[in-house]
Amino acid sequence: MSSSQYKWAQAAIFFIAINALFQPAHAQSIRSETVATGLENPWGVAFLPGERFLVTERAGRLRVVAPGGKLGAPVIGLPEIAAGGQGGLLDVLADSDFARNRTLYFCFSEPAAAGSGNSTALARATLSADDTRLENLKIIFSQKPKVASSSHFGCRIVESRAAANGAPDGKLFLTLGDRFSRKEDAQKLDNHHGKIVRINKDGSVPPDNPFAGKAGALPEIWSYGHRNAQGAALAPDGTLWMHEHGPQGGDEINIPKAGANYGWPVITYGENYGGGKIGEGLTEKAGLQQPLHYWVPSIAPSGMVFLTSERYGKSWRGNLFVGSLKFGYLGRIELASPFSGKVVRESKLLSEAGERIRDVRQGPDGLLYVLTDSSNGKLIRLLPGG
Repeated sequence: MSSSQYKWAQAAIFFIAINALFQPAHAQSIRSETVATGLENPWGVAFLPGERFLVTERAGRLRVVAPGGKLGAPVIGLPEIAAGGQGGLLDVLADSDFARNRTLYFCFSEPAAAGSGNSTALARATLSADDTRLENLKIIFSQKPKVASSSHFGCRIVESRAAANGAPDGKLFLTLGDRFSRKEDAQKLDNHHGKIVRINKDGSVPPDNPFAGKAGALPEIWSYGHRNAQGAALAPDGTLWMHEHGPQGGDEINIPKAGANYGWPVITYGENYGGGKIGEGLTEKAGLQQPLHYWVPSIAPSGMVFLTSERYGKSWRGNLFVGSLKFGYLGRIELASPFSGKVVRESKLLSEAGERIRDVRQGPDGLLYVLTDSSNGKLIRLLPGG
């Protein structure tokens, strides 16, 4: 075989491998059912007892969706929110013991008390018995420092579980963006930009956090070197997974370990908007973690969940689901073995609708629910069968 024939053969093998990776899913057909519509740029969804939903709208509204899809009036009692650009009311999470304590957590872009600037903040509150207002509101975390930016807030909340028995352990993870204009901060431990933080539910710092008690480091930090993470979820074994936006290319899936550095902006598989390398143009460097999986071109990922039910058949159980804002589909990501960390195939679901997917969650019924991001956004339930 000549050198040119060998190169063509290599190219053909590469094309076949990439084509196979993105083939449509054939194991199980699905159909979509609109649960609610008329939501203005919805960002996060949580599940309440009685087949109700709690949905955030980025403009700064929190709504309860009743059975039948009826939207409740905006819940009152929210703090002041710096809505604009990518900022606003973002993720929401119902406490694992919500049926008893009616506690919820939400993150948002918090304006500075004086002067300009904002940052991501995490609040805890109690939802009133009639679902109309928030009570006992407390800001339990504020990203430091505040900067004048309308971009890269991150803002996904995950309730963690104990490794020993899988029960909730009273701690929360929160993803934080690099604020776009402060990307170099992601490599520094004296700020919260481009970090994942881990706190107790009352806002205090767990003593086993990797930087607790270390001089020059903020104790809430769990991992660093992130860009803008808008998806995070626990695998069924309790391990935290997350994904983050790259610049132009280089969106990543990572499994953030305590104290680990994920490289941004020193290493990346993306490039500057409009072209050109970032920094030295490196994709790897000693001491910096490689992504589990990355996308070039970018898909603009948002929302993330592991499917633990068999509502769509056994072959879907253990798959990872990620929304794409840029290309308007829900990615079904198959792993070599359940939660192995090796991606073998990605299939595109809901692509015919062409809707920006902002969030994806598994409901108490074992079905997948997605939020579409538009001025007339929808909450959609995915049902098995054509």
